[in-house]
Amino acid sequence: MSTLNLNQLRQAFPILQETANGHPLVYFDNAATTQKPTLVIDAINQYYQQHNANVHRASHFLSTQATEQFELARSQVQHFINARHSHEIIWTKGTTESINLIAQSYGRSNLSPDDEILVSVMEHHANIVPWQIVAEQTGATLKVIPVTQDNQLDLSAFETLLTHKTKVLAICHASNSIGTINPVKEMIKRAKSVGATTLIDGAQAVAHFAIDVQDIDCDFYCFSGHKMFGPTGIGVLYGKSEYLNNMPPWQAGGEMIERVSFDGTTFNRLPFKFEAGTPNISGAIGLGAAIRFIQSLDSDARVQHEDNLRAIAIKRACAIPNLELVRQVQPTVSLLSFNISGYHASDIGMLLDKQGIAVRTGHHCTMPLMQHLGLDGTLRMSFSFYNTEAEVHHGFDCLEKILAAEKTTGNDSTPVPVSTLPDINALTESLLAARGWESRYRMIMQLGKQLPAYPEHLRSEQHIVPGCDSTVWLSHTQSNSASETITLEFSIDSNARIIKGLSVILLSYYNGRQPEDILSSNVETLFDTLGLSKHLSPSRNNGLHAINQRILAIAQNP
Repeated sequence: MSTLNLNQLRQAFPILQETANGHPLVYFDNAATTQKPTLVIDAINQYYQQHNANVHRASHFLSTQATEQFELARSQVQHFINARHSHEIIWTKGTTESINLIAQSYGRSNLSPDDEILVSVMEHHANIVPWQIVAEQTGATLKVIPVTQDNQLDLSAFETLLTHKTKVLAICHASNSIGTINPVKEMIKRAKSVGATTLIDGAQAVAHFAIDVQDIDCDFYCFSGHKMFGPTGIGVLYGKSEYLNNMPPWQAGGEMIERVSFDGTTFNRLPFKFEAGTPNISGAIGLGAAIRFIQSLDSDARVQHEDNLRAIAIKRACAIPNLELVRQVQPTVSLLSFNISGYHASDIGMLLDKQGIAVRTGHHCTMPLMQHLGLDGTLRMSFSFYNTEAEVHHGFDCLEKILAAEKTTGNDSTPVPVSTLPDINALTESLLAARGWESRYRMIMQLGKQLPAYPEHLRSEQHIVPGCDSTVWLSHTQSNSASETITLEFSIDSNARIIKGLSVILLSYYNGRQPEDILSSNVETLFDTLGLSKHLSPSRNNGLHAINQRILAIAQNP
């Protein structure tokens, strides 16, 4: 892919010309969602401006136009994945809904207590939890394929687990956390030899390489539009006709019926049997436009460019001391996950965000895989064809500068006595005096050094605060004065430095107060004054509010 062509491609994505926190946007979170080209945005706008009407149900001009575009998009998906028939393409909200539909319609109707469902340890939660639910409903057993030391599926273990009791094999085509591309064609062939039905989660595959459902011979294939340059809220369930025809409807309402009376109802033909209610018409049309955009590109050049970006990133990552890459062995999609010893991934992720670099931190909705790897989570960089070599180098240059600055200011967090907690008013004034949010953020990080030591014996499951991106413990003590007035003292700790710093603010605000004072106070005003609500990431805001809600719950019932 030439530089000229890459520049032209980047111009097709309006958001890539934007800034983030005052810096040019560098977007390395493509595994979560991809950006949208003008072609897709225009297709959605054009539908609402010129063709807006419901589909299939009216005889007027606009409905005819909308229906034609809606069904054209279905045909485009059919050819994009090489399905045999367009009626094998079912519109859903996304991969998650597609898997739930299969689990509840096919799984619940066909599984029994002696049956087994086979998934892998690297699955996204969306390909684990629906099968756990249907296993509970039917009495079937969920079994798990482990991974090797190279973080590939253990095919020897797969052969052992695969028996005539296996009725469903549900695995991802590519891992969203570590990038591994699984040998789905070979696994499907083996599964069919024991009569198992096969489902492939293709959410991470469709944006990177060609999919041919007839070639891999899966029974079901699922993916989401927003991960392949299309809109959010639209997804695809591909299913072989013989399966879909024999499955009961999952949702009921308009469009999925042929005739309704109080004596009984007959259901519509495929694909409408599984598309109850008004569909996401603009989303389907936008996905069709995304497919046209993808098909206009040189697929080999795209793959080569993405592989090159990953190779550059790995080379730069390996040159950073204490950076620990999650092991990968080819084939993989273009992403890498890592941690840096002594730092929580979310702290590094937020510091990169202040430089305009968007990455993802956390467990990536793959908690079982993280538990297997012995990690709380990772920092993930995921690339697309519109990313550049210069962006990759810039991202790692910023990372090296962040680590150098942290080394200069010190990364120790030696606990100090409770009495040294700052006065909340003085602390607020000091933070507000900082020049810009980036300086304030670094002050909060340094503030974490003043967090009092947390009692070691209280680092238990019952004191963990749910809803936080990092691990957070919270406990409390209460004291009674001579007048029998209760006051509360809270202790907090976390494995993330930003949470340590935010905890100092909370302790300075709450400690020593009476329960009724805590309940009548409004710490949200302080959050707004300091700019936390605006400048913290959604996950960090959620964590801060989760800690605050736990404090309020304790004050409610001390």
